[in-house]
Amino acid sequence: MAEEKNYDVIVLGGGPAGYVAAIKASQLGGKAALIEKSKVGGTCLNRGCIPTKTYIKNAETIEQMKKAKERGIIIKDPSFTLDMKKVIDYKNNVVKTLTNGVEGLLRSYGVEIYPGEGILLEGKKVQIDGSKMIQGNAIIYAGGSKVSKLPIEGINSSLILTSDEILDLEEIPKQFIIIGGGVVGVEMAEIFNVYGSQVTIIELCDCILPMMDKEISMGLTSKLKAKGISILTNTKLEKFEEDTDILRCYLSSGEVVACNKALLSIGRVSDLSGLGNVKLKMSSGKVKVDEYMRTSIEGIYAPGDINGKVMLAHAAFKMGETAAQNAMGSNVKADLRFVPSCVYTLPEIGSVGLTEEEAREEYDICIGKFNFAGNGRALASQEAEGFVKVIGDKKYGEILGVHILGSAATEMINEAAVLMASEITLEEAAEYIHGHPTYAEAFMEACADALGQCIHLPKKNSK
Repeated sequence: MAEEKNYDVIVLGGGPAGYVAAIKASQLGGKAALIEKSKVGGTCLNRGCIPTKTYIKNAETIEQMKKAKERGIIIKDPSFTLDMKKVIDYKNNVVKTLTNGVEGLLRSYGVEIYPGEGILLEGKKVQIDGSKMIQGNAIIYAGGSKVSKLPIEGINSSLILTSDEILDLEEIPKQFIIIGGGVVGVEMAEIFNVYGSQVTIIELCDCILPMMDKEISMGLTSKLKAKGISILTNTKLEKFEEDTDILRCYLSSGEVVACNKALLSIGRVSDLSGLGNVKLKMSSGKVKVDEYMRTSIEGIYAPGDINGKVMLAHAAFKMGETAAQNAMGSNVKADLRFVPSCVYTLPEIGSVGLTEEEAREEYDICIGKFNFAGNGRALASQEAEGFVKVIGDKKYGEILGVHILGSAATEMINEAAVLMASEITLEEAAEYIHGHPTYAEAFMEACADALGQCIHLPKKNSK
């Protein structure tokens, strides 16, 4: 085995938590190494957040073409065809541009990149591809996550794809079943519906997006159904049967639905494949960490999906940065209370803080709501679907939660998250001047409505 090299910080995993941690450690003066078994950028950049957004933009473009006639734009032949090879090539070029950019950032900070599979060993050592061994003063274990599988008959059919494979599909299936109505499931339903598939979502819970505010879930459900997407809730899959190019899905209702392809989208689990003989304390299959990203072993940190706290790329960025700061001698916490959730359907969803259901359990609440049907920018842009919903505490005016269904929701939710983290009250938020006409005015109006003071809503009858 080659002679060991020593580092201040070794980062195992090059996803959002890992590459940010490596750069931050270097910024703080540390000698850092990064080990990645696949491609720098992890699931988010290579198979998740970024490539799906290229597909969503295609779907949005197609929907805008369909609306053009109403705006006086006459397209002589409004039909379209998809050249999936070009679609995939464009997606791959976007991904390549960003992965090259991340690698360039790492090199610019002097981070040494080791391509290969790293195994974490005792004594803060990492073995790479069984042939190299490196030693660190601190280890940042950012192994990320992998697709969760269902232990049912027929699950290994070649017609059942995961989110790792679906974006390289060169033919659009006529009948497409999505197993799981979470964030990935509804985004893929939107994409493939616009692309031309007959889509069915099968969800075990009583609604899609079950972790989100119920009003948001119901609003998106009605939008998807209006587009022809079938949604089967409270439904369990019993087994699959493959017959040439047809997959039959047997449901708990006794119904059998058939498709050409299915997407397994039931969430992700921590990827512990890099954990060698080190005995870290675990919780429900995830590495247990505190707010400082410290594991049960001193000098080993575990930010990102591997700890299961908030399995979102932007949360992983913050956790990775926090882990690196503490690995280099600081003592800072990762505050994950106000991490926004974004869903890239058409219309989009943005959410932060407590749902109405959660807030009612702890507070005496007030609710403000403003529909985009009353927003000038939304009407002018033919994007009047949806609403902004603000949940506040009546006693102190604290903003407890914000939930948006509408165009640009994933952009607007960041303002809400910043105000909540800054402890801005409803009264203060309602007074801030917003540009006009903008979608974001609807957030200000919803804050004012929670106080019963919205100028652009009719006077409410007193009870």
